[in-house]
Amino acid sequence: MTIESTPARFDTKIAVLLREDLEPWQRLNVTAFLVSGLGTELPEVIGEPYADADGTPYLPMFRQPVLVFQGTKEALTTTHGRALARALPRAVFTSDLFATGNDRDNRAAVRAVPGNQLDLVGLAVYGPRNAVDKVLKGARMHP
Repeated sequence: MTIESTPARFDTKIAVLLREDLEPWQRLNVTAFLVSGLGTELPEVIGEPYADADGTPYLPMFRQPVLVFQGTKEALTTTHGRALARALPRAVFTSDLFATGNDRDNRAAVRAVPGNQLDLVGLAVYGPRNAVDKVLKGARMHP
């Protein structure tokens, strides 16, 4: 087995934008929830299963890095609008979801609020690299 020495450059990008005022545990939780939606709807983002030298199998993961950004509440609203305008696949996490405990209630909490009034704390987008870059314009990489 040989490992390529040149890093792969992808035509697509997976990006998560988090609101900058989240607690560390919230950042991790929101990121995990957001990216889980991408793999279920976009099978092309998932690579091959893993196995160690003993043959123990492991689940496949994304085939490319997930870039994490942060921004203000206003930046999330702007990015959300841009993602909608470009029809990019996206996942949202609103502040209301911190108070729910299951998928049914999560979906109901999002459904109860018009899109332009969502209190976004996180957004994941996937698409062509240039389109995602334009959608995230002004956001900065998470430290």
